[in-house]
Amino acid sequence: MVGGMARRTPPRELARDPETWPHAELTDPGAAVIQAIARALENALKAQKRSLRQTAVGAGVNRQAIADLLAGRCWPDVATVARLENFLAVPLYPRRSGTYPDH
Repeated sequence: MVGGMARRTPPRELARDPETWPHAELTDPGAAVIQAIARALENALKAQKRSLRQTAVGAGVNRQAIADLLAGRCWPDVATVARLENFLAVPLYPRRSGTYPDH
């Protein structure tokens, strides 16, 4: 599996201060992408006034998986992110330069 042992640690736990997730300072590029996805998802849910339950049903994604993604407790798979993007009709995965942390 890509990521191996590093994926045993939830993304939020790779932050200098996990309590500041999803706005934490990160140096791990993978965790930074998950944080960017979590922020984009949080913004989309607020803008569209959608609940986790409503989003889960519409996207065909487990509600707890969405909650865990928002909280930085998991490494979501590509299918989950794609289903959420499709249902919400917004990009969640960072696509522009400057959306990743400086190394």
